[in-house]
Amino acid sequence: MSDIAFETPWALAGLLLMVFPLLKTGAAPSAYSWLAIVPADWLSGLLALLLRVIGMSVVAALSLGLSGAYLKEQKVERIGHGAHIVLLLDRSRSMDDTFAGRAPDGSNESKSATARRLLTEFVEKRKHDRIGVAAFSTSPLFVMPLTENKQAVQAAIAATAAPALAYTNISKGLSLAASFFEQQPLTGSRILLLISDGAAAIDPDSEQALRQLIKQQQIRLYWVFLRTENSPGIFDVPEDLRNDNSDAMPERYLHLFFKSLNVPYQAYEAENPDAVQKAIADIDTLENRPLHYFERIPKQDLSGLCYRWAVILVLLLLVLKSCEVRR
Repeated sequence: MSDIAFETPWALAGLLLMVFPLLKTGAAPSAYSWLAIVPADWLSGLLALLLRVIGMSVVAALSLGLSGAYLKEQKVERIGHGAHIVLLLDRSRSMDDTFAGRAPDGSNESKSATARRLLTEFVEKRKHDRIGVAAFSTSPLFVMPLTENKQAVQAAIAATAAPALAYTNISKGLSLAASFFEQQPLTGSRILLLISDGAAAIDPDSEQALRQLIKQQQIRLYWVFLRTENSPGIFDVPEDLRNDNSDAMPERYLHLFFKSLNVPYQAYEAENPDAVQKAIADIDTLENRPLHYFERIPKQDLSGLCYRWAVILVLLLLVLKSCEVRR
């Protein structure tokens, strides 16, 4: 009963009217000259009791309906397969270009559109995950906290279709995404999935803070690098050692930084939508471990159910009344 509440609890006073069916059955009295000649009739006694119970139930159902009875919101523990995943999306201006480095002309889609389409399909398949969404450009953008509501997550992904911003400040984006796991129960894998077509140099202080935060939160890191045609890759080693630095090759040095974190890390270099799809499918296969999670069941109105039962019981009383024999 602790899970049941009432919108208008004063209407429960109507339950006092349940005593009326006990005082009078509604059956017409019959006169007999001598009660001893009346034979025992257990069926009539049972029907009389049934009429009283039905009458009391009608009053109870109407009172509960008028009181606005409802089940409170509940959390039910479930066991499934999945993970806690934060999607960190690059919203720099270059993401609105195609993999060829040009503006979309209708025959192909931008890198951001590819990411949104494939991530929406990814979320649709991950039935038991808790997923959050963050983005970054010049500053980090908080989009959606960790939630099991897949429709809300898909809406958050779709919202990143707004025009992109200027630069790529990836260190602040990573810090924001990693903070999503703070104060969260440690059940199942914790995944940070970075979707980006570039990077930027991370200063030593930010590196140290990120190193501590990612390790403390026990994060498994994935990076899907959307490589623009003819641009340096994250696995490339420059021929001229003078160019082997974080300013000239920020993507390569971000990859090396991720490798140095001593946490599970996997990088994918995708040069077209098919490669992005394969990378996300691979992550989907790898991260499918047992997961304990709580499903939130919203408030459920019971007044309609009470009224339906009241109608059914009243109809039953009418049927029984029609069966009454008058002498």
